[in-house]
Amino acid sequence: MMIILKTPRCLIRPFERQDIESFMTYRNDLDWMKHQSFKGLTREEYENVLLGEQSLQHGMQLAIIDKATDELIGDVYIQQEGTTYWIGYTIVPTRARQGYAFEVMSGLIRHLNGQGAKEFKAGVHGTNTASIALLKKLKFTFFATELDEQIYRLDVSDIW
Repeated sequence: MMIILKTPRCLIRPFERQDIESFMTYRNDLDWMKHQSFKGLTREEYENVLLGEQSLQHGMQLAIIDKATDELIGDVYIQQEGTTYWIGYTIVPTRARQGYAFEVMSGLIRHLNGQGAKEFKAGVHGTNTASIALLKKLKFTFFATELDEQIYRLDVSDIW
């Protein structure tokens, strides 16, 4: 399944070769990415994952593009387990705290709900207060702790 989605300011689409350099810049910023696991890889490793075959069942990483500038400003991760979707997100440091993550995740949740999603889950490190605040703003609630992550959950019947 190919996902291409538009929000007021962004385009969410599969990664393209020209995105890799920008992706590496923020993904290999280990201070900015301290709460993320997919980081610190080589160009070839990123290309294999991002440009290779992806599926919702095995996990899919998509680019977030600023429609006005055509710049890569972040990425989203989606993995489907039945009617439950695991989601994750990263915004580049220069675009943080400008509402992009909320806009993109709201649009993605609406889109996937239209495709039959009943529940969303997101894992976040307990020290990632900005991400926890975003999940709460999106109406996610704390669900469980697994290993070093707090799991937040959103049942679509709670919001629509």
